[in-house]
Amino acid sequence: MIIHMKAPYVEIKKRMKKMNQTDYLNINKIKLKIRQFIIENFLFGSDENNFNDNDSFLEISIIDSTGIFELIEFIEVNYRIKAKDDELIPENFDSLDNVSAYIMEKIG
Repeated sequence: MIIHMKAPYVEIKKRMKKMNQTDYLNINKIKLKIRQFIIENFLFGSDENNFNDNDSFLEISIIDSTGIFELIEFIEVNYRIKAKDDELIPENFDSLDNVSAYIMEKIG
């Protein structure tokens, strides 16, 4: 039997449309912290490969599949959240936009 579940990503995008000014400030802080982690740990301190908030980490080869788990560990430690197995999908962790929306949903 196949069970179809609505991806958490869809719900996160709906929530982002309802964000207030404080939420936008918080999400920008999250993006900055995640960007710094990626630059320091995957780009070896060089931001020559400047990437956009919506760029797929995997598609532009910033982070490989193993690196995604390092990113998830960083998020869990720094934001005191636990990613459930069904949340470990690209829609939650494959871009700055997705990661920050996921974090906001978890801590919100």
